[in-house]
Amino acid sequence: MKILCISDQIDPLVYSPSIKERFGGVDLVLCAGDLPMEYLDFVVSSLNKPLLFVFGNHDLSDFYYYRKDRSAPLQWENRVFTGATHVGSKIKTEEGLIVAGLGGSMQYNRGDNQYTNFQMYLEILKLIPGMLINRLFRGRYLDILLTHASPEHIHDRDDPCHRGFRAFLWFMRVFKPKYLIHGHIHLYDLSEVRTTWYEQTLVINAYSHYIIDTEEHNHEQH
Repeated sequence: MKILCISDQIDPLVYSPSIKERFGGVDLVLCAGDLPMEYLDFVVSSLNKPLLFVFGNHDLSDFYYYRKDRSAPLQWENRVFTGATHVGSKIKTEEGLIVAGLGGSMQYNRGDNQYTNFQMYLEILKLIPGMLINRLFRGRYLDILLTHASPEHIHDRDDPCHRGFRAFLWFMRVFKPKYLIHGHIHLYDLSEVRTTWYEQTLVINAYSHYIIDTEEHNHEQH
């Protein structure tokens, strides 16, 4: 199975009339946040493949709609309706893969969709009942954890905004997803590390775009 992962930057290779020639062979698209809904709509419409996403710490104009917070101000008439599916603090099975989502970043200015480590643990608690059911009936908790921020000390930065979550390290040790796919950390140099193994999980920075071939990784040693 091939998965197109996108985040944080509108990639001209993706946002292109030739998107179907380049990426038509993918089975699933995952967005790790901070991309406009219009871009997700373009990808879904062009590839006609399922797209799951979480919100980051920017591009939050539709955040309250997907969190079902009807009391929050929202420009409903300006909403962009896409075929993309929000999986923030939820679990969704798509193309046979169990995907859980945890959006947002570390709290740095008390803005929307920002969390302390403790608050992120509380978001994880929301996923546990569904993961236990998956473990009971499917033999595994999940396959992919889709996040915006990275785990602590894996691809993260020293500034408060870009610090990773310690809660994600605990999540990987306990629930053992095959992949943790995150965004938030921009890559300005091709030599920067994009993939890192942690325990049994391959952590991938989806910045701009990245293709996962699950068959290749099944044979990787770490």
